Amino acid sequence: RFRTSTGELTLTDFMPLSGDESFSDCPHEIHRIVRCSGGTVTVICIFQPRMDYGRTETTLTAVNGSVKARGGHQNLTLCSQVPLEIDGDEASAEFTLHQGEEVAFVAAYGHGRPWRIETYRTAEKLQQTKVYWEVMASGLNYDGMWKEEVIRSFLVLHLMVYRPTGAVIAAPTTSLPETIGGSRNWDYRFAWLRDSSFAMDILYRMGHMEEADRYLRWLTYQCKVTNGKPKILYGISPASSVKEVELDHLEGYEGSGPVRIGNGASRHFQLDVFGGVIRGVDSLQKNGGVVTDEAWSLVENFAEVVCNKWRLKDRGVWEVRGPQQHFVYSKLMSWVALDRAARIAEALGRNGAVDRWRQTAAAIKEEVIRCGWNDRKQAFVQHYATDSLDASNLVLPLIGFLRPNDPRILSTIEAIRRELADGPLVQRYIPDQTEDGLGGQNEGAFTILSFWLIGGLVRTGRVETATEYFEQMLSCSNHLGLFA
Repeated sequence: RFRTSTGELTLTDFMPLSGDESFSDCPHEIHRIVRCSGGTVTVICIFQPRMDYGRTETTLTAVNGSVKARGGHQNLTLCSQVPLEIDGDEASAEFTLHQGEEVAFVAAYGHGRPWRIETYRTAEKLQQTKVYWEVMASGLNYDGMWKEEVIRSFLVLHLMVYRPTGAVIAAPTTSLPETIGGSRNWDYRFAWLRDSSFAMDILYRMGHMEEADRYLRWLTYQCKVTNGKPKILYGISPASSVKEVELDHLEGYEGSGPVRIGNGASRHFQLDVFGGVIRGVDSLQKNGGVVTDEAWSLVENFAEVVCNKWRLKDRGVWEVRGPQQHFVYSKLMSWVALDRAARIAEALGRNGAVDRWRQTAAAIKEEVIRCGWNDRKQAFVQHYATDSLDASNLVLPLIGFLRPNDPRILSTIEAIRRELADGPLVQRYIPDQTEDGLGGQNEGAFTILSFWLIGGLVRTGRVETATEYFEQMLSCSNHLGLFA
């Protein structure tokens, strides 16, 4: 809602969606309804698109009362009930609304021929979209504390799913810096095995098997395409490119360059991703889902990869662009991969490799305790060759590696709180103590680690502190309940 000296304006934006499984119900459109809810308001609309990241010239033409932008083999059309005037590479309109009047706009991507605004059926699609999300929220299998916040989080996870394939992206953004002027500004519009598996686990636990199953089918297909040699991230469709490119002609958000598209981490070796995926399938098994032959084949393949490669160095959960190391988190998740794979195998009666998986898991556990524990810090450290801490080890009480009340878990949590945390806000690591390829650049707190810390406090019996921290974290969200 926008209030001026003469009246009040309400903007409603939505991307249309309904329950139709043909996927024709999720066109690449953004609808905007501009309504004067009081008095009189003068409105200016500016349409200034730059196709293909501004690497090619964008031309605007008027077609059927709409404005069509072309550039780099891409088309974007803006349709409206008000006339738009083109002036070079910009189209604009100015109009006045009185109380009760409204105007609709639709930005439609990829349409060969623009339609008139009426053909987009904005009011009908808004109602369908509202019903879709209301039904989705009402089906949530949760009746605990902070239900509204849990529902919001659940819906956000669904918004990360690319419906035509089932891929789950990490975020719909690229090149937003962690600190203004810094270069920690990666392209997150891809499906990481790690992030996607976290989401899959949540969806299974919340009773929404369909979306999680669709992702699992997509992942199984991707691994077939890559001949059983999984990557750590994939594009959302067969046409996606993950090649990392720096766009030198763009200055970046508030001068925080470089602007990147694609992600070079696709070439990284990261051991932890296999444990994340197998843990997700284990969640499916525990919550009454059916582990198909294809899913089992994926588990078996990933477990074998871990058995063969767990002794190697990797780039860790944070995808450091410095030297590879024996990261403790990577070894912990390798243990998770084999522990959960053995559990799934026993439940399915597929016991062929169980003994070897359990023996290898025991060897990993022995090495982590011997090489990853630091007596001086009284904590598990970032990797075997350092005494620096890493907050990814907050996962320890959540995975069953040791008993939650094991003194080594308790002291690791306390060490991380002491060195990396300010109340519930937690840094990943100390940048100038980690060779991440970025020269010790500072960064902000990492939200998911706050909730791992809270989960660890719950598991270790400090529920009151966990509750206090959770409430503090809720105050860090924006007006839509979203976090950095």
